[in-house]
Amino acid sequence: MAGTTVDENNVVYKTVRQAINQAGYSFTQEQVQTIGAGKEKCQAIRDVLASDGKEHRESEVQDIFSNFKGMLREAYRTLGVSEQPDATATFRELRTQGIKVVLNTGYDRSTAEKLIHKIGWVVGEDFDALVTASDVESGRPAPDMIFLAMALTGVEESSHVIKVGDSQIDIEEGHNAGCGMSLGITTGAQSESELMEANPTSVIHGLRELLHLVDPCHQTTA
Repeated sequence: MAGTTVDENNVVYKTVRQAINQAGYSFTQEQVQTIGAGKEKCQAIRDVLASDGKEHRESEVQDIFSNFKGMLREAYRTLGVSEQPDATATFRELRTQGIKVVLNTGYDRSTAEKLIHKIGWVVGEDFDALVTASDVESGRPAPDMIFLAMALTGVEESSHVIKVGDSQIDIEEGHNAGCGMSLGITTGAQSESELMEANPTSVIHGLRELLHLVDPCHQTTA
């Protein structure tokens, strides 16, 4: 969602950094986004901390994560959230072609639903399903969320799925699920050069480019 279909001014990773650094660290925003982009947020905190090469207690990770959740709730309470350019229109055109659209996210369900409500999207009307990190056993780069998206929409072959995301771990998730295409998009956390390191099928620069990719091959997007 964040960075791909939802524009929330990068508040998640800014808040991750703030929560970590309040615990006595001095990570940069670039470090947080490079290490944590696209991951379930507790795992992102765990991995950012681990990057300093020191031992970190799980209790410390959980304390920071708890603080992060409270800070994020407050940030979202006042934040103006909008869709990424042309998101609703792209969803509509894809669904008109019979293509299922599923949002999957490293957010937990409560956070994801609040974002969707702020934008005014309705599951089943604007897109077909929502899958969050809290709905599955393993988050990205494991393929669990994509497999759940397929089950919810009746898609049997992962080769009929296009995965789109703004981070390397999104692309890895698509590869691990065996998706027909695993695309990077430059509207969010990572640059085109960073996305290319994960060997995407392609990198796009806006959601409407999806329409040109799916029209000739009639793929299904999740």
